[in-house]
Amino acid sequence: MRFEYSGFFGLLVLVADIWAIVSVIGSDRSTGKKVLWIILILFLPLLGWLIWLFAGPRARRT
Repeated sequence: MRFEYSGFFGLLVLVADIWAIVSVIGSDRSTGKKVLWIILILFLPLLGWLIWLFAGPRARRT
């Protein structure tokens, strides 16, 4: 089974993934955990973002 993201939906997935990656980088987790989260988000764009949304690290608020 192959999924393709194109058009407006693809743009939404890209923006959501970038937002998640920036938030992971800004979090206070260890470097290893950040790398694992980023790999998950990059290799499973939609599913990785959904998992991050419910269970992932968030950036620190200043």
